[in-house]
This record gives sequence, structure tokens and C-alpha cells, in this order.
Amino acid sequence: MKIIHSYLAASITTVLFTSPVFADVAEDTQDTQDIEIIEVSGDFHRRTLNETTSSVSIIDKDAMQQRHSQHLQDTLNSFANVNFSGGTSTARFIQIRGIGERSQFVDPVTPSVGLLIDGIDYSGLGSAASLFDINQVEVFRGPQSGRFGVNAMAGLLLLDSTAPSSDFNGEFQLSAGNYSEAMGGLAMGGSLGALGNARFSVSQFQQDGYMENTYLDKEDTEQRDELSARFLLDTELSKDWLLQTVLHYNDVDNGYDAFSLDNTRETLSDEPGFDRLESQALRLQLSYLGFNNSRLEMSINQLDADTGYAYDEDWTYEGIAPGWEYSSFDAYFRERDDKTAEVRWLSDDPEALFGIDSEWVLGLYYYDKSVQLTRDYFNWDLGVPAIFESDYDSKHGALYGELTQHWTDRVSTITGLRVERYDNDYLDSRGVKAEPEDTMVGGNFSLRYQASDESYLYATVARGYKAGGVNGEALGKAEDQGLEELENYLLERATFAPEILWSTELGVKGSSPDGRLTSRVSAFYHWRDDVQLKGWVNRDQSFVGYIENAAEGTGYGLEAEIRNQLTDWLAVFASASWLKTEIDGFVTEDGMDMTGREQAQAPNYQFNIGLEGWVGENFQWVIQADGKDEFYFSDSHNQKADSMAVLHLALNYHYQDWRISFWGRNLTDEDYEVRGFYFGNDPRKEYIPETYVQYGEPRRFGVTVSKSF
Repeated sequence: MKIIHSYLAASITTVLFTSPVFADVAEDTQDTQDIEIIEVSGDFHRRTLNETTSSVSIIDKDAMQQRHSQHLQDTLNSFANVNFSGGTSTARFIQIRGIGERSQFVDPVTPSVGLLIDGIDYSGLGSAASLFDINQVEVFRGPQSGRFGVNAMAGLLLLDSTAPSSDFNGEFQLSAGNYSEAMGGLAMGGSLGALGNARFSVSQFQQDGYMENTYLDKEDTEQRDELSARFLLDTELSKDWLLQTVLHYNDVDNGYDAFSLDNTRETLSDEPGFDRLESQALRLQLSYLGFNNSRLEMSINQLDADTGYAYDEDWTYEGIAPGWEYSSFDAYFRERDDKTAEVRWLSDDPEALFGIDSEWVLGLYYYDKSVQLTRDYFNWDLGVPAIFESDYDSKHGALYGELTQHWTDRVSTITGLRVERYDNDYLDSRGVKAEPEDTMVGGNFSLRYQASDESYLYATVARGYKAGGVNGEALGKAEDQGLEELENYLLERATFAPEILWSTELGVKGSSPDGRLTSRVSAFYHWRDDVQLKGWVNRDQSFVGYIENAAEGTGYGLEAEIRNQLTDWLAVFASASWLKTEIDGFVTEDGMDMTGREQAQAPNYQFNIGLEGWVGENFQWVIQADGKDEFYFSDSHNQKADSMAVLHLALNYHYQDWRISFWGRNLTDEDYEVRGFYFGNDPRKEYIPETYVQYGEPRRFGVTVSKSF
């Protein structure tokens, strides 16, 4: 722990005292033609990474290849103050600065951290985030509701595919690794004449998984079989009209057999589960470019996603402990239908508005999300197999705007406001009906000072929000059993209110005049009102989960990133974070007061540090390490994941357009936890409560061959 704190302090000190924010402005006249400018696509106006007034991190295609990243979860440990939970075959839910969901079972969930892929909202569907031909991943920390709405209270992850161009180009990739891993991908694009510029990509990933089912004598009950295809087309209808089309298809058919009664990588389940997704998505954006200094963007999105999630509830087999064991299989099937429509009018360049050079955005937004759930399970409370069904329709309408005002050549303010109304309808097969509704307000105000060409100081106050909802399962189970005391307890929690997140942030971002040194540091403090936390009831043989509003929660911390090109052949890079969170006013149903405790999935520190070097013109090597502190698995019990540190290595040979990579992840084969529960599930021990964990990936290694053309 002291070593980590020392490293973090040294990193921040290095960034602060070498930051080019404090460089002599006269040095700005140096030639910067060869400096790569990283642009952020997630803002209303495309800005450089240093110009943004919140904590934003970007990992590009090359950095993803150095980690052999096939899925979003393979990159997440490299980001400061970003965590993810297991409980599925791939990371479906993400936490930023200690805020975010960890799972979804029966009731509807509004994610605190959003996920956009090519402008399409995949929030809560993280298994769709395959990374082949993704150009860059952007992570926005802190409230982003003013920009992205209800699914971005705590932050947002944005993935952009490689954009179409008029020149014919592409890439193919083949990869093989241990655990029977095999991957193939092809991307190509160019001009299609009058149709415009297009790009198509397709990838297939397969693997046996990291668990061995000793009862079934199988090593592939956690197998992964993932197909992803994307098509992008930019069509100039005329000199003033541009139509952009995005098509997505995902077919994920993964196994799920992650938990062991012995907390090893050996399972005993006789009915291993699955984690599936089949989705199709369409996005159409029509832009009018005929105004003098502004444009009109009109877009519609359609996403259809069928998911299946199931697990062996007892984790074992009949006969393991005669007289004690039980057998149960739990399956959840969801049909999700999302429709989005948005109209946005925004300026292209600053122009005088009330005598001040300004940029502006005005927009209208509509979102309709419909989810039908079918749960197939054994109801132990009633002693019979059962089917549970629910329909949930959530409609959102929003009006938003943002105004950037340049008061001087160096001082700017950014003011954003969003007003969003939601109306939800819930009905299930137990007869529970609810219609939660509310109006939420979010936005931001930022002050930015430009110290030099690529160096900025900023201060931001932001407000985010997350919609309320209904605890249908808990109410239904109480009514089924006629448990009056339990029913009265849960009736008070039939619905829960929206959650509000306020955040203040100070930051400094900059690059040296020659571009060899880049650094970014941010400090933040946030507080949450009506915090939505997961609670559990275990009474009279009834075990149900529900969401309750705690009084409040607070958090504060630091994030720092640095990259320094020490020589033409050697670079050092690092990111680090420190986080302190606290729950206030949350008492579990069994009387445990969590006030003063840290929030779940909120490690005190995280870091990624590495070296990148070249030997001659063809050989490249990258070595890096990820680490994080221990953290609580849940807000309803006090079990923790251990601290972890893992080492990765990539050795690359470049020849013309070919690249051969030998890669390894978690080279020391460390066992580290990504999800944990505390309850009794082992019949051999008469179901005494224990901690059960899901592990992250073990030692991984393989080879990847790719060619650009």
C-alpha cells in the first residue's frame, strides 16, 4: 500500500512540475507539424483531448493491440478510476469513480455508466463491445447527463469504429492463444461511387474459457463464441446534405459456469449456464450543411436485442451431500426494443453572439425502451417450477443546449443544461403494476483557461441524474407467500426515486511544444442524493433483492495520466488514481448500518504503468502492469476483493504492412476477484454463509498476425 501511494504521489508530482501548462508561451512558436492531435468525438463539438473540461481518457487502436484486447473488459484496467464486475461471461456493467451497477436479474435497471458504439446506445449490453476495427475508446468520468442523458449519470464509454474513407484500405487479422483461443477479423472500405464511402468489418472470436467442470469432465463450460459485424456508409446526397448510415449485428453465444463451491477454477455444476446476445441495430443521421456557420443533424436509432442469461443456481449435482443438496436452474430471457430520435442544431465555428465569440448547441431528444422479460426457474418458496413475465416500457423526452463563450483569447466558459422527463409503465405476471415518472435536470458549467497552444486549466461543476424505478419482484414474492410483515416492509419500497449526482472538478491538461510530453491531472469531489443501492431480504425462507434510496453518498479523488517520449526509441506511460467514497444513511433489512463505509466496486487506488521501445525499425516491445486496491463486492455485505497487480508483455515485428505480435497477459498468473457473494450454498457444509468469488482471467499468451492494405 505504501509503495502504491508513493508511486501515485510521484506520478502526480511529475505531471504537475513537468506540465507544459507552465511553459513559456514564447515556446509555442516551435514547429508542431508532426505532433499527433487526439480528438474527442463524444463532445458536441469535436475538441482535442486537452480542450475538454472534464476527465477524459482515450485508448487508441495501437494501444488496444498491445494488450491484445478483443473485448472492452480487456482495456478497462488501464483506465484510472474505472472498474468492472463479473457475474457474466464478459463485463456487462461498469463502474466509474465507484458508481455503477454490478448485475441485473429480474427488475429493470437504469445503468449509471453508459455505453455508446458508433452513436448507438448499448448501455447495459456490454457484451456487444467487441474491439476489432474500433478506432478508439473514450472514457468520460463524472456526470455526463447534460450531454448523453439518463444513462450517463456517473460517466460514459464511447466506442468509434474506423471511419469510412474514399481510398480503398483495410486490415485482416488472425490470432491464436492458449485456452483454445482463435480469432479472425477482416475490415475493408473505400468509395462505392454514387453511394458514398463505406467500411465493413466482421470478426469471429472463440475460446474454451478458464474453468474446468470436473463433474462433467469438460473444459469448455465457459466457452466464448462471439460474432460481430459492422457497416458504415457516408453518402453525399448533395453539396448540402450528408447521410450517414450505421448497421450492426452481434451474435454472442457464451457459456457461463463461473462460481466454484471451493473458490477454485474447478466447478461441479451439472447444468452449466449461458450468456447470450443477438442484436441488430440501425442508425441514420441526416445532416444539412447549407447554413453559413452551422449545421442541422437529424438522427434515428433502432436497436433490437435478445438476451439470454442462465446459471446453475446450486452450483453442484444431486448426490454430493445426500439429504442436503437441492437442484435449481435459473434463466432470464429479455427482448429489448430501443427507438431513439434526435434533432440537433449546432454551430461549426465561433461567431459573435451578443458581442461575444460563441459556439452553441440546441437539441431535442426522444427515447423509447421496451423490455419483455421471461424468467424460467424453480420457485422454492412455493415448491414448483415457475414462469415469471414482465413488461417494462420507458419513454424519455429531453430538451438540451450548450453555450461556449470565448471571453478572451484564453478564457472560455461552457454552460450546458438538459431537462428530461421519463414516464415508465411496469406490469408483471404477479399482478404488480407501477408507473413511476419524474422530471430530471442535469448540466454543467465550466471555466477554461488556455495557458499555451496545447495546455489548459479548467474548473467544472456538473449535475447528473438517473431515473427511478420499481421493485416488482420483491413485492410479488411477498404477496405470493402472504407474508404481511414482509409485504408491508416492501410496500414502502415499491418504487424508488431518481438519483442525483453533483460533481466539482479541477484539472490541468497539456502537451510540451514538441509533443513528446503529455500530461493530465484532475481532482474531484462528488456527492449523491437519494443513492440507489441494492438491498436484500432474507426472511421466512424468502430471499429477494430490491433497490432502496439511501440518504446520500460522497466521494473524492485524483486522476493522473502521463506519457513521455524519452528518446526516439523509448517512451514511458502511466495512469493512476486515488479514490475515497462513503455511504451515508443506508441500513440493510437485517439492521446492519453501512453509514461511513466505502461504496462497492470502489478501490482506493488503481494504476497502469509501462514502457514502450523499439529495437531498430522493425522490432517493438511493450511491457506494462495494471493494479488496484482491495474493494467491497457489495453494499449489502462487507466481503472484499483482494488487491491485485498483473503484468502484460507484447513483442511485435513489423515488416512493410505486416505485423506479427507475441503477447502475454497476467504473466505471473495471479488469481484476482472480479465479483463476490456472501451466502450459504454448499450442502457439504450445511449451507453456512461463505464468500464465493469469480476470478478474472489467468495467464494468457498467444500470437497475432495482421496485415494492413
